[in-house]
Amino acid sequence: MAISHLIPTYKRQPIAFERGEGAWLFDSDGNRYLDALSGIAVNTLGHAHPALVEAIADQAKRLLHTSNLYEIDVQTRLADRLCDISGMDAVFFGNSGSEANEAAIKLARLHGHNRGIDTPVVVVMEGSFHGRTLAALAATGNASAQKGFEPMPEGFLRVPYGDFDAIAELTDDNIAAVLVEPIQGEGGVRVPPADFLAGVRKLCDERDWLMMVDEVQTGVGRSGHWFAHQAAGIKPDVMGLAKGLGGGVPIGAALVAGKATPLFGPGSHGSTFGGNPLACRAALAVLETIEADGLLAHVQAMGDSIRSQIEARVDGLDHVKDIRGAGLMIGIELAEPCAHLVDAAREQGILLNVTAGNVIRLLPPLIIGPAEVERLVDGVCYLIESVAAPTTNSTGSNKAS
Repeated sequence: MAISHLIPTYKRQPIAFERGEGAWLFDSDGNRYLDALSGIAVNTLGHAHPALVEAIADQAKRLLHTSNLYEIDVQTRLADRLCDISGMDAVFFGNSGSEANEAAIKLARLHGHNRGIDTPVVVVMEGSFHGRTLAALAATGNASAQKGFEPMPEGFLRVPYGDFDAIAELTDDNIAAVLVEPIQGEGGVRVPPADFLAGVRKLCDERDWLMMVDEVQTGVGRSGHWFAHQAAGIKPDVMGLAKGLGGGVPIGAALVAGKATPLFGPGSHGSTFGGNPLACRAALAVLETIEADGLLAHVQAMGDSIRSQIEARVDGLDHVKDIRGAGLMIGIELAEPCAHLVDAAREQGILLNVTAGNVIRLLPPLIIGPAEVERLVDGVCYLIESVAAPTTNSTGSNKAS
């Protein structure tokens, strides 16, 4: 695999895929792998879903790109649909999660300046991940990702994730917003206390802060709701989306409501490629398919099945600290680092990853079925049990099973 002309920003695994079908990927040797990562929560409908393929092909024959200098009908339709299912008021389209969060940060600063704050501050969380661009990276709670890129942009105040009291006790008059993931993904699939988001919403209302949720990984059905914050019964002022929205076609979105709605105006923000016809048509197909196929209920059922089966199988294993998540966003925290399990899983035909050093993260496509769930549970439990019994033979491959 020739990579000599690629900047080595990724530590790539020694495998390349030629095609995909549903929840499965196939390598150049014809081996198949159960995709429990979905391109890191991107391939919402799995691979080669007929509705998505048809929408992309049809749009490619019609129009790929004009410019945001003109009206784009399919972009308007997507914005209407997103606002319909979210209760938000308006949408700005970009190309990625980082861009969605950059838009949120700019909105927070505009809101602060409108309140007479010269140096607005955004409250962010320990263990968070909001992207790799400079402002999004400064908001991210990962010192290793920031290393070498200092000085970080200023204007961020960090508190422990899920600690409502830590936010409520803040007295900085420059605070303009709170930015939070409803469930932390890169931080280890961490779920906050049940009353946390509602508490933050109430606090933001009382103090005239924007409540901004990063739903880049959790959004578009991943949690079993359209958006994970909906489980808490709240509506944010700003919401960032990307990843699963386009089903594999790059698109990002910043949705606004209430006092955040009028902040952006002509010339205040923009994107050359954001919301182009191809990306918007793909995103519409994703949303239409989720609704038509009843995938939100399906995600909840499959997620519950995965968690309950794994819990039953590993009950009594001391090195399993926690099994958590929502819908098809599942984290299995072990007592020790377990990055090596990524290679071991691939050898038995399952694609997953490990985040936060010791959390097996499962993000299968929303269309995963019961037979594939059974295969996934068997494989993951085998991996977990192999940690408890390191002498177990783990060299066998089930890639084509």
